[in-house]
Amino acid sequence: MTQDERYMKEAIKQAKKAAAIEEVPIGCVIVYGDKIIGRGYNKRNLKKNTLAHAEIIAMNKASRVIGDWRLEDCTLYVTLEPCPMCAGAIVQARVPKVVIGSMNPKAGCAGSVLNVLQTEGFNHQVDVETGVLGDECSEMLSSFFKELRKLKKANKKKKDQSLTEK
Repeated sequence: MTQDERYMKEAIKQAKKAAAIEEVPIGCVIVYGDKIIGRGYNKRNLKKNTLAHAEIIAMNKASRVIGDWRLEDCTLYVTLEPCPMCAGAIVQARVPKVVIGSMNPKAGCAGSVLNVLQTEGFNHQVDVETGVLGDECSEMLSSFFKELRKLKKANKKKKDQSLTEK
């Protein structure tokens, strides 16, 4: 197992925590030296907060550990390609490298929809590696949304039945 795979496994553990609380299973870890200094998983619904993405939570924790907003010597591992907000925060924090599990063709900003992480006009560009444990990351997300659709369908059926019984 490579170092990138080892840390992506840790990000996957974080994503599973999100799934356990019925959040979209996205996880993130931030590594400094050979130590994880920030962990995060999606908590948007739990916290009722748009900003409660895995990457933002992990970056806040890492910044507290380092004592600075700059994460210049860190690597960020995330199970799903960052959204525009998270990609912008990664650039602002001067993170030099991001390792991504699966790409997000509908909202990703590391090359799918936009490439915020490598926009030449910004004062910082990020090295990006994609596809690390990509199948595992993609399957976790696909399974989550498949179950969510099943649950919504079952709830709709219950609701429809209760309306017709009245």
